[in-house]
Amino acid sequence: MSTPAVVSVNGRRTRVRIDGDPANPPAVLIHGIGRSLEDWAAQVPRLAGTHRVIALDLPGSGFSARSPEPTTLSVLARGVLETLDALGEQRPLHVIGNSLGGAVAMQLLVLDPARVASLVLADSAGFGDDVALPFRLLATPVLGDLAGRRTTRGSARMTERMLYADRRLATTARIDHALAIASQPDTGTVVLETTRALATFRGVKRGWRAELTAAVVKHARPTLIMWGDRDRIAPVHHLDTARRLLPHAETHLFTGAGHMPQIECPDDFAARVLAFLANATHQAGVA
Repeated sequence: MSTPAVVSVNGRRTRVRIDGDPANPPAVLIHGIGRSLEDWAAQVPRLAGTHRVIALDLPGSGFSARSPEPTTLSVLARGVLETLDALGEQRPLHVIGNSLGGAVAMQLLVLDPARVASLVLADSAGFGDDVALPFRLLATPVLGDLAGRRTTRGSARMTERMLYADRRLATTARIDHALAIASQPDTGTVVLETTRALATFRGVKRGWRAELTAAVVKHARPTLIMWGDRDRIAPVHHLDTARRLLPHAETHLFTGAGHMPQIECPDDFAARVLAFLANATHQAGVA
């Protein structure tokens, strides 16, 4: 099994985990805001039997250095493309994103349609304005600055517990990892920049969401959208909106799962992704 490594991307330190036969079709895994590639730890070995799996820490997230410009959705997506270039991976990708990572995945398609073979969006940003209060608070002046730049064990525990239907998954190890990420020099700033680019206290901004989903329809690719029915971050009714906005997409609802079904129901999640990717690979003619 592979372990994370650090590569240089245009002189910027970037943390990646790569597994699977390099000859297999590539799949890139993209985490959510303030998170890291560890969110995909259960999926990497499950997907690596049939794909070259690339999980990465986005610029300024996890243990990757930030991009020099202010963080936006496009900056994050370009960071993914630049990382793939540095790894020599130029083939069309199966892009799998959770939470903010789903919006980054869609932005990849917009930036470079030829590089994307399919999309898998898990509890993805981009399909509704209502989001959990702690994330909306980050978009507010003063209070957001205080919260975004100072993470305590208590706040890390609260965030971890919100992510799962089964709060026992908010283990000491996961809380320690969240604190380690928060202690990185740019994490708080990048979280605040990202939140304020995409949301206000009232909720996620409508403009970028409408523009992004319209572009995804224009460049339609095989798409699978999955959601946990007990998501406390992005409510499950966002899946209904996703079905309406992306009528070409397949959808699935996990029962008894929260914001990260890839962690809460790893076998079912992987089985559905692999079945979808097998069909999408055939459709796209990816060898």
